[in-house]
Amino acid sequence: MSNFFKRSALGASVPHNKHTAHKETVVMPLPTKIVLSMGQHIGAPAAPVVAKGDQVYVGSVVGKAAGFVSMDIHSGVSGTVDAITTITAPNGAPQTAVVIIPDGKQTVDPAIKPPVVTDLASLQDAVRASGLVGLGGAGFPAAVKLAPKNLDEIDVLVINGAECEPYITSDNRCMQEDTDYVIKGIQTIMKYLDIPKCVIGIEANKPDDIKKLSEETKDMPIEVKALPCKYPQGAEKVLIETCTGREVPFPGLPSDVGVIVMNVTSVAFIAKYLETGIPLTTKRLTVDGDIVRNPGNVEVVIGTPIQELLDFCGGLTEEPGKILYGGPMMGTCVASAEQPILKNNNAVLALSRKLAEPVKATNCIHCGRCTNACPLGLSAKEIVRAYETKNVDLLVELNADLCMSCGTCSFVCPAKRPLAPSIALAKIMMKNGGKK
Repeated sequence: MSNFFKRSALGASVPHNKHTAHKETVVMPLPTKIVLSMGQHIGAPAAPVVAKGDQVYVGSVVGKAAGFVSMDIHSGVSGTVDAITTITAPNGAPQTAVVIIPDGKQTVDPAIKPPVVTDLASLQDAVRASGLVGLGGAGFPAAVKLAPKNLDEIDVLVINGAECEPYITSDNRCMQEDTDYVIKGIQTIMKYLDIPKCVIGIEANKPDDIKKLSEETKDMPIEVKALPCKYPQGAEKVLIETCTGREVPFPGLPSDVGVIVMNVTSVAFIAKYLETGIPLTTKRLTVDGDIVRNPGNVEVVIGTPIQELLDFCGGLTEEPGKILYGGPMMGTCVASAEQPILKNNNAVLALSRKLAEPVKATNCIHCGRCTNACPLGLSAKEIVRAYETKNVDLLVELNADLCMSCGTCSFVCPAKRPLAPSIALAKIMMKNGGKK
């Protein structure tokens, strides 16, 4: 097999449904409580450092990182710790959480102050202290991303402004409303990591963002690149090739081809944090779906129960068939509307039973559309067949573990087979050594 991913794939033309693209962000009032999961990031969950009855403030650390690939969790309200409890994480696993009742005063923690950044080490320390994880959905600790082992080989910073998922417009509003912070964040990273060039990739269906950022960066070593409107254009490896022409080796990371990729909202937050010292405690996200009464973009305290967020948006017009963290392609179903908003949430979608009802699957017709559309050129139907026959060796040969669960294969399948969920199970089987 080739040592490089193949980009001959066509991707998919998904509906945009960007109903809220021109709706300015509104700030939601404080919820009645916040529920802070200790696992809001890739890596080891944070460990609670508070107890029931403790007083906390805006910015107080309530969960301490439990390793290098982990991240602190901060309170977005001042108030009292009501409980240390267990909730269900998006993947169905039990997760420790801290419940805080706001006092309404929003007193900022006395220890909060803007960090002093003079070099790369102090920037990395600041980002680590901020609690920042990738805000595009992946939730990877940002401080780790800013510490590549081959830093001297990094020559391009790629900013992900593609926002290719249907419905979601929170990054779009960031580029419109926080333009200065986006640029300041980019300049800070370029300065302290000594990266000579930046490319901001934005899907061509966002002409206002392309125009605004192009005008603001015209005298800078920053290129604003209009991307094809093909899902999943925002996938890291696809984005790198579209923006730079470089292919990430297999197996490999963006740093292997001299690139660091960051989400546009993430770099804007870095600039805000360096100015204010307030850690990641709030999140702009899109609230939409065919049964949301007043869809929009909302800035909400992290940990707010989804039900309170939906109530703020006017409630639902009917009983939901499905509520999602994120978009319809890669989003995760929530077990209950009492689930909290997490750091890496960029949307909450409430869909009617009509939209949420699965289409009846039929037999594979061997058309090859799943393979042609896969951004990594994987053969979804062959992977699923290997999974169904428990052939782990074949799963390895087919590189099933490379699947990023973008859902493109399921979307384009004329037989409406649940290919992406089956491949996700196949990856678990591989990790378990062949056991389902």
